Parts: sequence; structure tokens; C-alpha cells
Amino acid sequence: MKISKTELQNKIKGGWAAQTIGCSYGGETEFGWKGKMIPDNYAIPWNDSIMYRLFTTKGGLYDDVYMDLIFVDMFEKHGFDVSAKELGNAFAHADFLLWHANQLARYNILRGINPPESGNWMNNPHADCIDYQIESDFAGLMSPGMPETSCRISDKVGHIMNSGDGYYGGVFVGVLYSLAFTNNDIHYIIKEALKAIPEKSSFHRCINDVVDFYEKNPSDWKAAWKMLDEKWDNDMACSEGLYDDFNIDAKLNSAYCMIGLLYGNGDFGKTMEFATRCGQDSDCNPATAAGILGVILGYDAIPDKFLKPCKLVENKNFDGVDMSLNKVYQIGYKHALAMIKQNGGTVEKDVVVIKVQPVKTVPYEQNFEGMRLAGKIAGQKITSGYTFDFEGNGFLIMGNGETANEKLRNDFVVQFELSVDNNAPEIMAFPLNYKFKLHRELAWKYLLPEGKHQVKLEWKNPNKEVTIDCRGTAIYTTIK
Repeated sequence: MKISKTELQNKIKGGWAAQTIGCSYGGETEFGWKGKMIPDNYAIPWNDSIMYRLFTTKGGLYDDVYMDLIFVDMFEKHGFDVSAKELGNAFAHADFLLWHANQLARYNILRGINPPESGNWMNNPHADCIDYQIESDFAGLMSPGMPETSCRISDKVGHIMNSGDGYYGGVFVGVLYSLAFTNNDIHYIIKEALKAIPEKSSFHRCINDVVDFYEKNPSDWKAAWKMLDEKWDNDMACSEGLYDDFNIDAKLNSAYCMIGLLYGNGDFGKTMEFATRCGQDSDCNPATAAGILGVILGYDAIPDKFLKPCKLVENKNFDGVDMSLNKVYQIGYKHALAMIKQNGGTVEKDVVVIKVQPVKTVPYEQNFEGMRLAGKIAGQKITSGYTFDFEGNGFLIMGNGETANEKLRNDFVVQFELSVDNNAPEIMAFPLNYKFKLHRELAWKYLLPEGKHQVKLEWKNPNKEVTIDCRGTAIYTTIK
């Protein structure tokens, strides 16, 4: 495939700019509507100064982008062969906040559990969450027309923080970006990208349901949302969403992105609006949808209404990284040219020739396969220990630690001793510092022998100024 250098750079800029615009567009609505659509009578805020204000007052909103950039920066400094362990260490030690699967991966890595184990569901209850999906844009942007290359990058990076459907979300998004350089037909791109995901996975089945529904009902995005709500709005493990309307499962939120892309039909504003009005993590979903459309359209074709506010922040660094949009426009283009040459393409004076790759299916992996939620044990305050009996094959103790003492909040690490069925205990460390703590879980074990078990959690270093609140324990069992 031949493409001019000017067009290639315009598309790469379009992807980065549009992702950031989409994140800003949905930023004021994030988690304001959980398990329900944002109603038409709510006007989604947008004006010329909104991106500048969000950049300067709410930098953590842009985790969609700064997580991409930490990996872009590592590739720039250490080359494309940089190891997953090095990439994991870079983001684990970076000076920005993380949540869910990213937060658990940081916790794991800082305790010597390195990729891919850091993202595996046995070590990371948030492995099916949205994390790699919202930070995988770079994999496709540096692999124009080369979905196999994008998948290789995702295999290395995505397993730092995710596995199963959470990993597939990032694989899928990376391939969507890669194919957006070669074709303008959004419906075709989505169906083609879905070939990268094993058909028997729940992720593939969920996205395929959206595509099938669109083909039969191409004008009613709200009906598509209702179909997803009835069939796919469930969560197996995220401690924040197990017993709440909150849901950042990768397949569901990826499906919201597909609603935006399919029903938006190439209109930049409508694509973002529909993805945002699906609710839940409603900054991430328009960011992904807009980023992919931004590659198709190119930077110069993004409507001025959205591009003008973006230009005000293009020189500003994102939180925790020494990189701005203007900088990644250049580095991203440089990386794409290098990847094209590395994969059999050529770079001429004004034209680039890309050796286009087919979409190939990545290996099958599924978290919590053959398991289901069996119930919940009521929570309690933990002052010294917590013991419970259950019947099943796994558990997740949900909870949090709090203190009014600022020094303890920064430095104190709760030490738990966890034992199951009186087997040798293991130490569970729970930092109170938000940057380094577990998300909202105290301990977990999966794939125990099906049957009756007793769990003991003993607080080894109790402090009267620290409160440990167990919010309940989820119990898992084998599907029969």
C-alpha cells in the first residue's frame, strides 16, 4: 500500500489528537451515569477552553493518554526490543495515579511479580477491566496497516496489566487503529479487526452481538445499548463493580465504543456523543472511538469546533511524562516509519510503501472460565482478624484502609497474614498510600478445590489510628 508521508503523518496526528479530544469531551460525565444512558436533555459540556481547564485542573483524567505515552517514551529511549519487564518497571515507578488493573499491576511489579504474571487474573482481580484497552492506541498508531505487528506489541505490553478479555480489548483496539490507515469503511474495519480475537471468547461474542444488531437496526443506537445492558452488563471480579452498577469490563466498554463508531457513521461529533451517552467510563469510550475515527479522517479533517480547543494544549506535557501532543506527533511518526521499514516496507522521499499484513487470531485465553459468582458474605470492620467459612472454589475480600493521620496515610503498610484451610500462611501487604495500594480488595484466591473452606485473615501490625473496612466477600463456585 502506498501512502504519502504527508497523509501518513496527518493520520497519526489525527489519532493522537482525536483520542485526547474524546477523553476531554466525555471527561465531565465520567461515571456519572452507571448502568444507564446519559439522557438527551443533558447537554454534554464543550467550549473553546474546556481542554485547557481539564489539562490544568484534572490531569488524572488523561490516563487514557499518559499510559500510552510511557510506553512510547520507553520505545524511543530503549528501542522496540525493550522487554516487558522494563516496560512494566517504567509505568510502575512513574509519577502518576493508576486505577484498577493498572493499579494492581503496579502493586504486583513493586513486589517482584513481573509481566505477564502481573496482569494474570490469578494475581490481578481486575484483569478483565478496561485498562489496556484505553492505553493500546499507540500499538496501532505505530503499526499502520500492520495488524500482526500491533498484536505482537500488545502481547508484550497488554499482559503487564491484563489477561483474557481485558487483554483482548487492547488487542482489538490496536488492530482497529492499524486497519484505519488502510480503509475508510468503519463497518468493515470493525468486522476485520474482530478476526484477531478468538471466536469462543466472551469478548468476541459481545462485540459480534453489536455488529449483528447494527446490521439489522442501523439507525437505533439506544436499542443496541439496551441489548448490551440485558445480555452483557455483568462483572465477575472488579471489586468496585461486583455489587454495584459500576462496570468497566473491557468487552462492555469496547461495545460502547463500537456503538459510537457504527452509529456515528463517520460524523466526528456524533461518534463521540453516542459513545459518551452509553455511560460508565464515559471519557474512555469516546477517546477510543474518536481516536480510531481520527486516523480515518486525518488531523486536518477534525472539525474546528473540536480541534481549536486541542491546539491550546498541544504543547503541554501530560501528567507524569515528559511528552506533549506535539512531541508525540513527531515521535509517533518516527516510530511508524521505523516499524514500516522493519516489517518489509520502504520509505522513499515523499511516499511510504507499507507491506500490509493480514489479521491473524491471537491465542485463546479466558479469565474465570467455568466459574460463577455464588454469593456474598457480609462485611465488617477488621480490628485484629477476620475468619469465614464458605463453599466454592474462590473468594475475593473487598475492602479498604483509612486513616486521618497524614503520615500514616503516606507511609503505613498494613500487614495481613492469610491462610486457607490452615495451610501455611502468606503475607498480604496493603499500603495506605493511594499511589501504591491495592484498589479495593484485601485478599483473594481462585481455583481452590471445589468444596468447603475456611479463610483466616490476621492483621499483624494493628494501629489504633488505622481503620480496615471489609465491605464484603465475594464467593465463587464452579459452573455445573
